[in-house]
Amino acid sequence: MRKWLFFAIIILIFGTEGAKGEEKGKVENEISLPSKAGGWKWDGKEMNYNSRTIFDYMDGAGELYLAYRFQSLAVRRFEQPGQPPLMVEAFEMGSPEDAYGVFSFERQDEDAGIGQGSEFGGGLLRFWKGKYFVSIYGEGESPEAQPVILRLGRELASSIKMSGPTPGLIHYLPDGFVAKSVRYLRSHVLLNQRFFIAHKNIFNLNRETEAVLAQYLQDKQKTHLLLIHYPTAKQAEGALQSFKKAYMPEALAQGRLETEDRKWTIAKRQKEFILVVFGAPEEAKAEILIRATEEKLPR
Repeated sequence: MRKWLFFAIIILIFGTEGAKGEEKGKVENEISLPSKAGGWKWDGKEMNYNSRTIFDYMDGAGELYLAYRFQSLAVRRFEQPGQPPLMVEAFEMGSPEDAYGVFSFERQDEDAGIGQGSEFGGGLLRFWKGKYFVSIYGEGESPEAQPVILRLGRELASSIKMSGPTPGLIHYLPDGFVAKSVRYLRSHVLLNQRFFIAHKNIFNLNRETEAVLAQYLQDKQKTHLLLIHYPTAKQAEGALQSFKKAYMPEALAQGRLETEDRKWTIAKRQKEFILVVFGAPEEAKAEILIRATEEKLPR
């Protein structure tokens, strides 16, 4: 089943910057879309979209991609008599970090060994490589289609010659996080979709900031670590004070709070980074996770 998410207000934050004139945003040269796979053949039509026209294709769901600095989208449909059509969507994002971010945001299935990161489940293949995020799926159930979807994915990944780095912020996470729980984020709206904190943007997240959210198990309980990088230490300090004032006004000086469910939140700044632990079963365990993160941050 195709997995679309609706983010009704991201467009108010990010707008449609970057779209120029009536350009269609066609993916050129850096990725090669095939014309056939197995018994499925391309119907000869390629749909192309940019940040102004993406809503013509996917309505509100396009806002997720805009949040990750979407550049262009190429779509092809493959057909075979008696079988459901296969759809290939190749998204060009603003950077490899953005492509990884789109992939990480909905990740939940097992790795398919395609591109720099992938998952395959329910007839849907998702992967990223370089600055591209690719989605391939069948418009209906078909056992015969599944190996063809994987074949298409491998061909597409092979055609993308340039790879790219995962976000550097992820490498500062302490070991032990839950597999597939890491989310790379660029807005408070996206953050709230994965772990609700506040309706308002109390961390002052914007296009110049980046955040990573990861889940840890402490005493078999879910504990979340949020790590945010700001352009300057001054901006990080301002965001920290904004968070503490809104989230823990009774504990401004300490930056730590035992919530009503008897779990602990600790917030701290180190240079241009903010580190926050949510839902730790004990204050000491929250502190351990904070210190482990600090040890991995650049000096």
